[in-house]
Amino acid sequence: MFKFITDRPLWVNILAGFILAVGVFSIFILSLNWITHHGKSKAVPSVVGKTYDEAQSILSKTGFEVEIQDSIYIDSIPPLTVIKQVPDGDAVVKVNREVYLTINRAVPPLVPMTNLVGFSYRSAVMSLQNMGLKLGDTIYKPDFARNSVLDQLYKGQTISPGTKIPMGSSVTLVLGSGVGDVDFPVPDLTGMTYADAKMLIESDGLNFFSVITDNDVKDTANAYIYWQNPPRYNEDHVLQRIFVGQTIDIKLSSQKPVAADTIKQIN
Repeated sequence: MFKFITDRPLWVNILAGFILAVGVFSIFILSLNWITHHGKSKAVPSVVGKTYDEAQSILSKTGFEVEIQDSIYIDSIPPLTVIKQVPDGDAVVKVNREVYLTINRAVPPLVPMTNLVGFSYRSAVMSLQNMGLKLGDTIYKPDFARNSVLDQLYKGQTISPGTKIPMGSSVTLVLGSGVGDVDFPVPDLTGMTYADAKMLIESDGLNFFSVITDNDVKDTANAYIYWQNPPRYNEDHVLQRIFVGQTIDIKLSSQKPVAADTIKQIN
């Protein structure tokens, strides 16, 4: 099969091999211009701010390939809008090069709500921004902790920590307005259920601070208050007064306490 090679002198084969190698190398060199599109460069059109479909059409017509590199979410930008491109607009590159796009997501991702209760107003706002959420309304409620977050609301309802909501959503903060300059007699809560007492004191601009339950309490809302601080009267049986925004400590039991005047009648 290879007789035509072996029957020729060695120098002839070497010369033929050298000529073949030079020919292949020359063809390769001459084809580099075609392979690499040497001398064929174009300015990349700027497509930042355009929709993905518009960007793809513009880049394809000018001879560039398009690939989505990343997607992020910015609520102030329309969905599927090009946010970034690589190479940048007006950069001069070779034709047929890929242009990588970063676009705005069509659907906002869900983020878990954190617990802001107890945070200062400024810290709460920073936490919302770090989570990609926005501050909605601020509602002030009488409380001794001025500008401290008392509750967090989403669509008018308290949102529990860990609940996932769309990024860019607005969260309303309920803040303490501080102790007011209006005072009135300390209400007598003994014998009332926790739910009824809470409704009463909140209407007066007061709040519970410490709520201690006995071991037999299974339902806090319907448990009875048998101790409060401050009490309605002091040790000298003088009526005490309390300011708007102050708090009351209570203890709860499953058994309704017997009123003091009832005890006197029994004795």
